[in-house]
Amino acid sequence: MLTYVNDFHILVGKIMKLQNLLLPLGVVAIAALAFSAYKVAFAPLPEGFPSPTANGEIEVKRYPAYRAATVRRTGELSQAANRAFSPLFRHISANDVSMTAPVEIRYPLSTLEAKQGASPDDGEAYVSFLYRTTDIYPEQVAQGIQVEDMAPMTVVSLGYRGGYSFQSYEQGLQRLKVWLGKRQEYQVVSPPRRLFYDGPYIPDPLKRSEIQIPIQQVDE
Repeated sequence: MLTYVNDFHILVGKIMKLQNLLLPLGVVAIAALAFSAYKVAFAPLPEGFPSPTANGEIEVKRYPAYRAATVRRTGELSQAANRAFSPLFRHISANDVSMTAPVEIRYPLSTLEAKQGASPDDGEAYVSFLYRTTDIYPEQVAQGIQVEDMAPMTVVSLGYRGGYSFQSYEQGLQRLKVWLGKRQEYQVVSPPRRLFYDGPYIPDPLKRSEIQIPIQQVDE
């Protein structure tokens, strides 16, 4: 809990440094932004999820089975999470499901292969809100929302702090591929994913995410 409190104080301190830019909006706007940062800092992880990987670090992590509400989005990949927020938020609100962090983003292999060396102007992405426990199942599922049960997985994860651009995702993937290339005891078992821990109202330099590749040991 002390770590979360310290993180909140750091977030508020950095936000207050922006007050000259926000003066036309007044003190209320600053307070609202700080409160939003506070809510994100305290959003619970799904049950059994490990803590976020620290910025710049690479580690192997294990995740339990979890349940997700997923929506498919096409277009500019860097905006996929923002465009998916409204239908997903309506879904959890209609079912009285609490918000959790992170939001999960998955890109099909066809999108990843098409984007190699190209401008990330469009593509396909699957964006998911994760339920707190697998005991939760929604009574109402709107068109375009898919409820999915995800199997336990082991991943190699890179912690990242900064904007949620698709370019940073590609750069992170390259780092993980280099790491895996030096460790023959692991093999890739499914497409990569990204976890977003902060909302669009958090300044880009403060946003936290993880870039992950699901793996297993070769002898498993």
